[in-house]
Parts: sequence; structure tokens; C-alpha cells
Amino acid sequence: MKIGVIGDTHIPDRAGRIPLEVLEAFKTVDMIIHTGDLVALDVLEQLKTICPNVKAVWGNMDSFEVRSKLPEKEIVKIGKYKIGIMHGFGHPDNLIMLMHKEFKKDKVDLIIFGHSHRPYNKKIDNILYFNPGSVTDTIFAPFNSFGIIEINDKIEARIIKIGSNKNG
Repeated sequence: MKIGVIGDTHIPDRAGRIPLEVLEAFKTVDMIIHTGDLVALDVLEQLKTICPNVKAVWGNMDSFEVRSKLPEKEIVKIGKYKIGIMHGFGHPDNLIMLMHKEFKKDKVDLIIFGHSHRPYNKKIDNILYFNPGSVTDTIFAPFNSFGIIEINDKIEARIIKIGSNKNG
């Protein structure tokens, strides 16, 4: 299973559309996960034209319309792995602790989150914490990025920097 991960798109507030490089990369995925702060529901419709299997949660900057259509938190099971998805809130430096607390009882293997606009890909106490960064932000993000996660016998995740062919 190959998953494209995107978050903090803030469309149309910060950009007019999802970058073409991201849409092109997502043509080969089995699922897309959006970590929230879509701002407009059109973002989901655009993603569904590439891959019909789209999961998303709402973020702190999402409107009532978006919040009424999406959950705040979701757990997805893929093979033998449980994946927790939530945008996050509060100070970005506290996100890992917050995500740990939010999913502690769920016994997840992977937590996918957003909010900070900063990419993050690190395993702590047997849980992989993954933030794809933001594909559109030019203020808080160190660079624009998205993620690709492959789940087979194990979970392999990587951050993809937009505009360069470097993976992290």
C-alpha cells in the first residue's frame, strides 16, 4: 500500500492550487491522507480526481463547512498496522507530546499529523510520528513538502521536498 500524505494546504488563502509536482506524484498512490487545514473542500475534490481513496481530518483553520464533513481524529487499519490521523493544535513544539496523548489508548503504529507546517519523520517508542509539512506555506515551513508512506511488511515513510528531487 502506497499512501500520499499532504497537509496544511490553506487553499485558497495561501495558494491557488495544489502544486502539480504533488498531483503527479499522487497518481501512483493507493490512498491519499490530508492532515487538515484544507480551508476549502475543493482540495478534497481535486485529490479525489487523482485517487478516489482520500482520508482527511479537519484542522484549526478549517471552516465550519469543512469541520462538518470531516472528523477531528481518525484511525485507519492497513494490514497489521493501525494509523492515527489528526491535525493537531496549540504550540508546534508540543505536537509530539499532544499526539502521543491523543492516541495513547488506541495503540497505533503510526501517527500522521500536521499543524506546524514543519516536516517530521521520526520513530519514538515504537511509534512513527509523521508530518508531511506544507505544500504551500512560505512563512512557517522551512521548505514546501509532502510525504509518501509505503506499508508492506514494515512502514517506510519519506518526506519529499517540492522543487528538488531530494527525499528526507
